[in-house]
Amino acid sequence: MVMCFCGSMAVVRTAWTDNNPGRRFWGCPHPNSQCGFIGWIDGPMCPRSKAIIPGLLRSLNRHQKIVEDMRAEATKLKCYLFCSWFFFVIVVLFMM
Repeated sequence: MVMCFCGSMAVVRTAWTDNNPGRRFWGCPHPNSQCGFIGWIDGPMCPRSKAIIPGLLRSLNRHQKIVEDMRAEATKLKCYLFCSWFFFVIVVLFMM
């Protein structure tokens, strides 16, 4: 059990800064606390990791956005297809 400077039990967090991407640390549980407690769980990262990981994360985020956009577009196209078939059936029924 790790206690922060303000006397609360510290929680495990993950840093996503360019200098510490994916590095876990103990931090104060209060989001806007001024105690400033940080206790690193993981050891320091090598310079190569610090250079590579942020770029990989940006690339992953870009690809996730593309997938979300494509899913939204697929949903829209399915709706158009359904509506077109619905109107087609209506027209065929009234033509009989």
